[in-house]
Amino acid sequence: MPKPASRPKICDYEGSNYRTEFWEGKSRQYEDLVERAVLHRMLPNSGQRLLEIGAGFGRLTQEYHMYEQIVLLDYSLSQLQYAREQLGTSSRFVYVAADVYRLPFRPGVFDGATMIRVIHHMADVPSALRAIRRVLAPNAIFILEHANKRNLKAILRYALKRQQWNPYDLTPVEFVELNFDFHPEYVVQELKAAQFAPQERVPVSFFRLNVLKNRLPTNLLVGLDNVMQQSGLLYSPSIFVKSAATEDGVNNLNTDALFVCPETGAELKREGDTLISQANGLRWAIRDGIYDFKAPLDDAG
Repeated sequence: MPKPASRPKICDYEGSNYRTEFWEGKSRQYEDLVERAVLHRMLPNSGQRLLEIGAGFGRLTQEYHMYEQIVLLDYSLSQLQYAREQLGTSSRFVYVAADVYRLPFRPGVFDGATMIRVIHHMADVPSALRAIRRVLAPNAIFILEHANKRNLKAILRYALKRQQWNPYDLTPVEFVELNFDFHPEYVVQELKAAQFAPQERVPVSFFRLNVLKNRLPTNLLVGLDNVMQQSGLLYSPSIFVKSAATEDGVNNLNTDALFVCPETGAELKREGDTLISQANGLRWAIRDGIYDFKAPLDDAG
């Protein structure tokens, strides 16, 4: 069977200690709280089905309580396994291991999507955004967070000639392999190209400095950050962008058959713990309640 065309590299958190080593007990309560606060303001009052891209261990999943169903998508099975242990096996939560470049969903099956702390690992932003737009129904809300290339620290370092890359240039900068910063206008440009209509941008985490987090109360920093968010000054380390999918495309919100083959887009039929493509016989596993679309069973061995 011929191999699929090469794809951008994927940042894989499989088996990592991301939850314990990055979040838990690591003085990141400030970042967590300000991100939740922005989500509260941007999310709609209700919705049918949300795609949480890069859901990881489910840190933010409970914030999407206004949606009837939440599909947690991540490339790491181990992260999703932990999320499933915490959130349970209710049909309200669907766990899917796949990459954003080849989403295994029918067009137009989501009326909402979020991608928080994920796109900075994307080597091909245009392809990722096009893939997301395909699975969204017309007028669906998409909330994207991105690392800001034009942040105050980068501007100062560039002015002092302590970094070579220009924070004002629109080209993404890869400062570590598969870790990118993006200029705010580049992100808007690519969203529009992928048929999204940006509606609102909010700068976040102005006080992401250990010297401040270690000396000032978290609630004070969160309150100050909230004030700065209202300023609209897009010079913070992180920016949230709320967009709406254009009115083009299809609406498949009422279908129960979410999945298609990520390689061909063909129908899938279930046989036991596998999903089988009706086009070419590719088989995809269901492992401990998680739909595994990382690689076909024949390729995975």
